[in-house]
Amino acid sequence: MSYGQGYGGGYGGPPGSGYGGGYGGPPAYGGGPAPGGFAPVPQGPPPGADPQLWSWFTAVDSDRSGQISVHELQKALINGDWSPFDLDTVKLLMSIFDTDRSGTIGFNEFAGLWKYIKDWQNVFRHFDRDQSGSIDSRELQNALNQFGYNLSPQLLQLVERKYDVRKGTGPGVMPDADGITFDRFVRACVVIKQVTEAFQRLDTDRDGWVQINYEQFMHTVLSLP
Repeated sequence: MSYGQGYGGGYGGPPGSGYGGGYGGPPAYGGGPAPGGFAPVPQGPPPGADPQLWSWFTAVDSDRSGQISVHELQKALINGDWSPFDLDTVKLLMSIFDTDRSGTIGFNEFAGLWKYIKDWQNVFRHFDRDQSGSIDSRELQNALNQFGYNLSPQLLQLVERKYDVRKGTGPGVMPDADGITFDRFVRACVVIKQVTEAFQRLDTDRDGWVQINYEQFMHTVLSLP
């Protein structure tokens, strides 16, 4: 999969220049510790890094910690209609790319996340046949079928109710919105993939049926992001 930029959603407006150069503060006074001030910032991109991608990373890293938190990432991600990314989707993305399980993502992890989102943008563009900026029921069914997930009509309706911002309930529901936005489309597809893979690990004879006890069921469910 590969993505185009700025269609389904992705990072917000241009970040401008990176934070390169730095506020490290003056040298220590009299050989003692420096009096304090701005935290040191990276002096430039790591060797071989894409300078533009580095500028995005430093812009998203608003506290200049060298790591991006879930809330910093959410502020940087928008849908095609300029609505912010759903927090649950951001947490899902963090869980995928936070490979060292630090709770944040560094530049190398960010580079993988960047490409992942760009890829999903092209996928979203491909299945948004009416170019409405959202995925409707028919487009959702088409996408899942092409991904190899032949869900029953009942399951498709359940997916739509869960991820369509009009038909869901609770925080984040937007009654005036129409269809599944880019962020929720990504989350729906990723969750369906992960749940399917979890089932397949249990379905050792590949007959479409599994028999598990309560402990196995809870372990499977709680192991999902």
